[in-house]
Amino acid sequence: MKEHPMRRSRQSLDGKAIEEILENGTSGTLALIDEEGLPYAVPLSYVYCGGKLYFHCAREGHKIDAIRANPAASFCVIGQDQVVPQRYTTHYRSVVACGTIRILEKEAQIDAAIRALGRRYAPNQTEEELQQEIDKSQGHFLILELTPERLTGKQCRELVVS
Repeated sequence: MKEHPMRRSRQSLDGKAIEEILENGTSGTLALIDEEGLPYAVPLSYVYCGGKLYFHCAREGHKIDAIRANPAASFCVIGQDQVVPQRYTTHYRSVVACGTIRILEKEAQIDAAIRALGRRYAPNQTEEELQQEIDKSQGHFLILELTPERLTGKQCRELVVS
């Protein structure tokens, strides 16, 4: 993967800040190239776990067709987006993960990812309640795993601490 240096490198985030945004975010936009070579982007909920991003989705559709045609993907999470109208700008922090995406097939990996997603979005559920939800929806979804080959983070210059 070709590395493009950040033009405004002073605004780049370090690894700790990148991880914090990924761990605290609740949604982002997954960008793919579909089977016709056209860009396709879709907002998704996710969990960041063990250096990888996990998503659940329907078993078929445009996203799945695109992944099967081309595993290259990027995922953007906006950690902060505060409009500052008097300055005609926004105070933002964001992360872009670029890498490859795949559909998980091994039951143990699927189970670990769906449990991580469940704990992320329903932290007050007991393990028993989570298991009941998993049992009820088993077979109706796929789990996707994005392995980042490059993680970059950026913030607006007003948030840069010198």
